[in-house]
Amino acid sequence: MVPLVSVIIPTYNRAGLVRLAVASVKAQTFRDFEIVVVDDGGDDGTYEALGADPELRVLRHPGRQGVSAARNRGVTAARGEWLAFLDSDDLWLPDKLARQMSFLERRPELLICQTDETWVRRGVRVNKPAAHRKAAGWIFLPSLGRCMISPSAVMLHRRLLEAHGGFDETLPAAEDYDLWLRLTWRYEVGLVDEPLVIKRGGHPDQLSGQWGIDRFRIQALVKLLADPDLPGDYARAARRMLAAKGAIYAQGCHKRGRQTEAAWYENLSRAAGSAPGPNAYAAYR
Repeated sequence: MVPLVSVIIPTYNRAGLVRLAVASVKAQTFRDFEIVVVDDGGDDGTYEALGADPELRVLRHPGRQGVSAARNRGVTAARGEWLAFLDSDDLWLPDKLARQMSFLERRPELLICQTDETWVRRGVRVNKPAAHRKAAGWIFLPSLGRCMISPSAVMLHRRLLEAHGGFDETLPAAEDYDLWLRLTWRYEVGLVDEPLVIKRGGHPDQLSGQWGIDRFRIQALVKLLADPDLPGDYARAARRMLAAKGAIYAQGCHKRGRQTEAAWYENLSRAAGSAPGPNAYAAYR
């Protein structure tokens, strides 16, 4: 029987954490789902341990290819009409899928929605900054500044990825920022305003807190601005954000003695401040 929802969990050398993530999915009150775990070439026994579980579909990359490739592999293997992602260090509360499916049944025009989340750092609950408060509706403009959708909280119809592509496998980070920008100017985003995800952070293997990640957001903005169909007001806002992020990143490069790199981003920032159309960014792609 084909499931309604496919839950896709990418993981790399997180055997203990991913078992807890899987358990939180198995505990869902909504039951019409499958679990697809993609082991991204790990060597800690994750594949062997989970592969023996008949309730899971466990796939394995022969070598590490990155979280985007792992998620995309899961999407390709998934059979469900709806796709939900769960990072291997996060957890779901038992009603997460049930609340989202009920919400989507009441809002059939929506093809993507997310829930709120609780943040935990090194085992301690922390308050989210106000800037990270979840938003609903047409959220493209606020999404330019920061990632407004959490992979572990989102559910989307599979045809969105079929129409607009999956996670960019050339981006080692900010791959979710890139995807949400491609989707949020086209689609309204729903919000189940309940903290149904426990987002756990503070792990040493996380990239999001390291300096330099913004260069991948800059790359995503350059890609976005190369789309001739992007509406003019959205393109102008994206250029302003690209100019700002490029200038800030260039300052960081100067502080670290990376003068050639700094000059490149300064040139990009100036181009974003003056360029009228998508072809202006050909040199930066």
